[in-house]
Amino acid sequence: MSAGSNGTSHNGIHKLDYRPNDSRRPLLQPKRDSDSNRASQNTSHAGSFFEQVAEGIMERDRKRIQRDMVRWLSFIWANINCLCAGSITAYSLYGHLFQSKLHYTQLQVNIVSITAELGMYLPVPAFGYLCDRYGPGVTSMLSSIFFGLGYFLAAFTYHSGPPSGIEEHGWPFGVMVLAFVFIGMGTSCMYLSAVTTCAKNFGRGNAKGIALAVPIAAFGLSGMWLSQVGSRLLYERNPDGSRGDVDVFRFFLFLAITLLSVGLIGGATLKIVDEEEMIDEAVEELERSGLLAQDEFFNRAASMHGYGTMAHHDLSDSQYDFLLSEAERLKLHAEEEARKKTWLLNEETRRYLTDRTMWWLAAGFFLVTGPGEAFINNLGTIIGTLSPPHISASTSPATHVSIVAITSTIARLGTGTLSDILAPVPVAHQHRRGPESIDNSLSSLPPRKRFTLSRINFLLTFAFILSLGQLLLASGFVQNHASRFAAVSALIGAGYGAVFSLTPIVVSVVWGVENFGTNWGIMAMTPAAGATVWGAVYAAIYQEAAGSDQPGIDTEPDDVLCYGKACYAPTFWAMAVSVWVACGLWIWAWRGPGGWKRRGIAV
Repeated sequence: MSAGSNGTSHNGIHKLDYRPNDSRRPLLQPKRDSDSNRASQNTSHAGSFFEQVAEGIMERDRKRIQRDMVRWLSFIWANINCLCAGSITAYSLYGHLFQSKLHYTQLQVNIVSITAELGMYLPVPAFGYLCDRYGPGVTSMLSSIFFGLGYFLAAFTYHSGPPSGIEEHGWPFGVMVLAFVFIGMGTSCMYLSAVTTCAKNFGRGNAKGIALAVPIAAFGLSGMWLSQVGSRLLYERNPDGSRGDVDVFRFFLFLAITLLSVGLIGGATLKIVDEEEMIDEAVEELERSGLLAQDEFFNRAASMHGYGTMAHHDLSDSQYDFLLSEAERLKLHAEEEARKKTWLLNEETRRYLTDRTMWWLAAGFFLVTGPGEAFINNLGTIIGTLSPPHISASTSPATHVSIVAITSTIARLGTGTLSDILAPVPVAHQHRRGPESIDNSLSSLPPRKRFTLSRINFLLTFAFILSLGQLLLASGFVQNHASRFAAVSALIGAGYGAVFSLTPIVVSVVWGVENFGTNWGIMAMTPAAGATVWGAVYAAIYQEAAGSDQPGIDTEPDDVLCYGKACYAPTFWAMAVSVWVACGLWIWAWRGPGGWKRRGIAV
């Protein structure tokens, strides 16, 4: 064989040069330093890329966890807020003591509770506006101020004794009224800040019912545990050493300090998560739906660049495209976020107020909650009418405040949970679907693959349950049998609690959560009017019966206390009819012409 064949010549290429695993021979062209550097550099770039991806994922997860922690911390403290906010529901615990210790008449006792209701409900739209625009922490801070002023003032007014007269030197009756105005406003602020936080943080998911039901149920429980603290820990001693009525002065001081602290902590804790994203989605959907005739940001961009007086069809394609890009830039600009939010919320408020079904829902809410509020506020005096004056009642107001609170809580949690499970699934942004929306038809609703039951069915059922309690009381079933009064308290408590839980859920489903504070605030004004009307009706009938000599009423003509069926029966017959009328109004809003069913809104 030739030299080349033997592989000894350096001019040829031997097959061993291609053996990658041959350790005896080096490669013919070893890597130069530049090649090695380039490979390591490529490896470095690849590693850097994957490190950046990993860091991005970790940062995203960290922000998500942080948002979830803020959301759940806000939810927890919102429930603590509600667990304390309903102190006014313990009014029956000491309302009768205003009669016996301060010598207030039944009308004056009702005036105090009515002014508290007015303070609680009338300013709600303003508080809701603050909550939507500036966050729930602001309204929680306000609640601490109102509660502190109210309960400290009420405590020292009670401690001063009966109002000034021939022998008394107590503070005037008007001071107590003013104190309860502050208490009502504090109740409204603390409750609204908590419910709005939960509605906005969880209202866009599938658990909006339970997310709202839990804080509302906590609000109902507040009356129970506060009344138990008052009656079992902060009580007066009878001459024989036994436990007497609540010590109102110490009870008011306890409430002042507790609620002041809770409101201040809520001011730092209650926050809305991803609010900017929620606002952006709502603005885009409103524009897409055709419900907005003109884009405010487009018009503002046109004015900024000198096209403000030109109609859209007079603009060239390039001018129109330029203004569109400028409008998008304005939307994303940091300084425009607040203006965009205000624009959206104002538009949502206008649409809410011009919707006729809202007024039917509000009217029914007025006709149901007014009787419920009047019953709760007058539990103590109603119990006093069931037994003759010389026989002590076999039950106490604190017991029935607790019964109302427990049944109300069970009904709120039950209806919130069941409505989430059984209610039809709503289409995204269903409340904003306009004439230009692609899915603006009943056919756009998801197919029914399961049994569904509208929230309105729950609302009607529990309203009827409430009316059953009123009928039992009006019929005389409880008269001279105070132990039966528990059935009345349970029925009215369950009905009242469910209605107060379901109505804000309906508001969030039909009109969205972006403007929930303002929308629910407007709706929540109606119980103030209802409580005023029915509280006055109850007081007038009670007072007239107390001063009469009708059979079955064992009173003196000038007595402020009343005994007998005639003290309350006409009031509760009228209340039952009021609730039935409310049910008719809700059915009309749901299934009538222009109702939610016809508009394809799954409630």
